Amino acid sequence: MPSLDLAELYQCVHCGLCLNQCPTYRVTRLETESPRGRIHLVKAAAEGRIELNDRFKEHLQLCLLCRACESACPSGVQYGRIAETAREHIGPPGSPMVKAVLNFVFTRLLPYSGRLTLVFTLLRLYQRSGLRKLARVFMPEKLRAMDAMLPAVPAKFFRPAANVLPAIGARRARVAVLNGCVMPLLFGEVNDATVRVLRRNGCEVVFPEAQRCCGALNIHNGETVAAKAMARHNIDAFLDGGVDAIVVNAAGCGAAMKEYDFLLRDDNNYSDKAKRFTALVKDAGEFLAGLGLVGDLQPSHLTVTYQDPCHLAHGQKIRRQPRELLQAIPGLRLIEMDGSDRCCGSAGIYNLTHAGMSQQLLKEKMQAISAANADAIVAPNPGCMLQLRYGAQRYGPNLPVYHLMDLLDRAYGETATK
Repeated sequence: MPSLDLAELYQCVHCGLCLNQCPTYRVTRLETESPRGRIHLVKAAAEGRIELNDRFKEHLQLCLLCRACESACPSGVQYGRIAETAREHIGPPGSPMVKAVLNFVFTRLLPYSGRLTLVFTLLRLYQRSGLRKLARVFMPEKLRAMDAMLPAVPAKFFRPAANVLPAIGARRARVAVLNGCVMPLLFGEVNDATVRVLRRNGCEVVFPEAQRCCGALNIHNGETVAAKAMARHNIDAFLDGGVDAIVVNAAGCGAAMKEYDFLLRDDNNYSDKAKRFTALVKDAGEFLAGLGLVGDLQPSHLTVTYQDPCHLAHGQKIRRQPRELLQAIPGLRLIEMDGSDRCCGSAGIYNLTHAGMSQQLLKEKMQAISAANADAIVAPNPGCMLQLRYGAQRYGPNLPVYHLMDLLDRAYGETATK
């Protein structure tokens, strides 16, 4: 692993404070499935002492990249960077066929919004016709389980009404918004809500026409060629917009975009531009909490519990701001669940590639949600929302799952002009 920065590896002092924060170690109690164990393996591989064989790959790929270890680490080890760099050398998980499918998705679908829209249009047709029932009869059990996890594709995809939408009232900021790849196709209502809340708070909202997928799924699974191309494309699309911030309503996307400077650190043409870009990226909740809400919020009688998305709490170090925004809604009651920042098992495509571990973590999460005795779950990240909705249906309690922007938009009610 000649491209791996050994200085990062030697920051780990093997103190063990990360162990019980690591989901896979808590389940297996195996040192090789802990952050310090994996760092030891990567260090040995980087020094040429062990081979990148199947066992090595299994240990690295069982990691969820939740980064809970980073929050616990007193030495400031950036484990996510170590693991993602190592995955560049081992590629995505699965059989050769699975790897080929994933590579196709990462390089031929995610960078192209038109192709993604076509795929989800066909998926919607499959779900709403008799094809799904017929196909499930002939599917092997593993495929049936994956099919059951597919969310219902909505009747309408999100498209901004214009590339530039004016602020409502006095303009306080000009912001660009990431449309995303999954968000407009599965969570169009969240994008709509995000735009309304931003405008209601005096933001002129810009949607750069040339923007693309952020590349987070690629980076997490070791595909960096297309990821770097997407990063460069987004830097060019967003940087020249004269905006005060680049607002992202998906935690995983925001974390990836805040690390474009690391992804493009060796690119002489983009390394400086990437630093300027990352300085502008803000999570939607982070940005609104810093800007300060304006206008009247209508009372809510909901009792909610909040799930910290891993890439928000551990990746972006944002915990306080979403809670402050929830508590700004009159009448809304927030009850903390036990282990709110423990991974729900979604982790990008992990719930598909490592279904067993993912479901074990999801069951644990749903038990914590049940104990909180809330009316609804709030999770500002699409992967978490999909996973928790599936968990609510399969394991209970059968509660609705909202994005933070959904509840703020509801609180503004009719005053949030569409």
